[in-house]
Amino acid sequence: MKDATKRSIVRCIHLVFSIPIIGYIYSPFEVLPTYAPRVRFVVVPLMLFSGLWMWKGHVLRRFLFREDRPNKTLQRN
Repeated sequence: MKDATKRSIVRCIHLVFSIPIIGYIYSPFEVLPTYAPRVRFVVVPLMLFSGLWMWKGHVLRRFLFREDRPNKTLQRN
């Protein structure tokens, strides 16, 4: 998969998960108690992670998928 395709997928995820936040802000107060946990615990973390991935994805990939880490499953005593 090309890098441009990956970026556009992450960008679409970020935009889709920002739509419920707009609904959360502009919804009536009677609807908020049923809507709030889903937005706070699912939508916002996913949107923040996708934004962080778009902004500093190269650093996160280098940190998370390092090649120089020892593989403990292959080591024997």
